[in-house]
Amino acid sequence: MRVLEDDMFPSTPGKVKIERATAMNRQLHRCFASTSTMFLWALFLVAMTASYLSFQSFVDTSSKYFAASWGGLHWERQIRASAAPRRPPGSAAGAGMSVLVTGAAGFVGTHCSLALRKRGDGVVGIDNFNSYYDPSLKKARRSLLASHGVFVIEGDINDGRLLAKLFDVVPFTHVLHLAAQAGVRYAMENPASYVHSNIAGLVTLLEACKDADPQPAIVWASSSSVYGLNDKVPFTESDRTDQPASLYAATKKAGEEITHTYNHIYGLSITGLRFFTVYGPWGRPDMAYFSFTRNILQGKPITVYRGKNRVDLARDFTYIDDIVKGCLGSLDTAGTSTGTGGKKRGPAPYRIFNLGNTSPVTVPNLVSILEKHLRVKAKKNVVEMPGNGDVPFTHANISLARQQLGYKPTTNLDVGLKKFVKWYLSYYGYTRGSKNL
Repeated sequence: MRVLEDDMFPSTPGKVKIERATAMNRQLHRCFASTSTMFLWALFLVAMTASYLSFQSFVDTSSKYFAASWGGLHWERQIRASAAPRRPPGSAAGAGMSVLVTGAAGFVGTHCSLALRKRGDGVVGIDNFNSYYDPSLKKARRSLLASHGVFVIEGDINDGRLLAKLFDVVPFTHVLHLAAQAGVRYAMENPASYVHSNIAGLVTLLEACKDADPQPAIVWASSSSVYGLNDKVPFTESDRTDQPASLYAATKKAGEEITHTYNHIYGLSITGLRFFTVYGPWGRPDMAYFSFTRNILQGKPITVYRGKNRVDLARDFTYIDDIVKGCLGSLDTAGTSTGTGGKKRGPAPYRIFNLGNTSPVTVPNLVSILEKHLRVKAKKNVVEMPGNGDVPFTHANISLARQQLGYKPTTNLDVGLKKFVKWYLSYYGYTRGSKNL
């Protein structure tokens, strides 16, 4: 027992205190050294993490920048060159306009852009080249525009940054807003696309125009579809439009109310155009005359809808050249917006016009004209019109457009379809006398 106590408690107390203190110092040193090392490693890891996140953010930003189809000095030079009017000095028509055309690679957008460029106006186009119908047709239209010196940006009208940049680069005098999600029946499959393009996109564009300095005058495409279930004919601009028959019609009606609001609050000059069944070369493949042509040439049956009580459907078919005249006439007479810095300085024009042909033609008659020009007999399936948003007839009263725009359509359906068939056969590679015909 004594030995154990001696082992446990040495006979030299001072030495024990010194050894204990030395041991404690060594332990504390190790502890602090270990803590310092851990702290330094922690700082190092934090710094590395921050550096990685910063680098990742830079990469993401750079990727978005380089992936974007717009921006940069070269891009800005292209925009300015395309937007510059080219009318000769002292021209009776004035110095010329600088027009931003939305939906420029679309059917009406392409024709209007070409007509504006032909007479010497500056034109810049924007289009998102969506896949509602074959994008290759839109890209072919863009190539056509490029060959005439019209630059088309691939972008979306919902991109507020892009629109702000465009107005920063060029002081556009006018906007011709033709971008939209078209089609009555497709709204039952993809309703969100109509809200995205026809309402949200319109508001984004109006916001950019409101903030621009100077504010441009705006001409935009509404639709004859706004007349909906109205059975008073011909349709007149003052007729009721509160009974839409389709979501497409509802979005266009909403557009008319929205544009009126921006005119009233911000002094934007607004002209809405209610198009009536536009057709012609470079048209939309989803339109009946276009799909009928394709199916007739391929030997496939076509579906011809008939209304209640076996009444044939009728449309006020309007040739594209006549629509273009109405669009350019609207631009020429649009007046000026009165706002500055987003604030209204006085009343600005607000107008709505019908652009039609005033001569409705039944769908069976349309098919007969196509058969004549294609020299092929159609295989027809006649069925009752489903409840998909279509209306049985359209008929435009164009008195107001004739009076204020000098609008006077000159192309009847027979002549217009002959021109369309000629383009279609050429574009898709058909030749007279071939097995295809």
